[in-house]
Amino acid sequence: MATRRIISQEKTLLDQPDPNSISSASPPQKSNIAPAVPAAVIFKLLAFTFAMMIVPIGSYFATVNTLFKGNSTYAGGLAAIMANVVLIGYVLVAMAEDQSDRLEEEKKQKQEGKKDR
Repeated sequence: MATRRIISQEKTLLDQPDPNSISSASPPQKSNIAPAVPAAVIFKLLAFTFAMMIVPIGSYFATVNTLFKGNSTYAGGLAAIMANVVLIGYVLVAMAEDQSDRLEEEKKQKQEGKKDR
């Protein structure tokens, strides 16, 4: 015959303390609320997004009747080229920013290395 356990005295899984939680003896730490992406990066992305919308469409309508005299094929080709120009510009700006971040980190590491000596 099986015996019955008294369940009311045992702690359930939810009642047991979490081994990963911070103990109540340590003071609560402030959370880091800084944005994951700097504001300058967001502004650059927004600027290139608007440029990607405005530059090709603007170049099409600016040149379809003035430069190409109604030939929409050439104006569309120019709009495609201008979209690629904006895209290449964004890639170059992003690469330059990535290199500048890396150079700043290297300078900080060199300065910390000099301070430790």
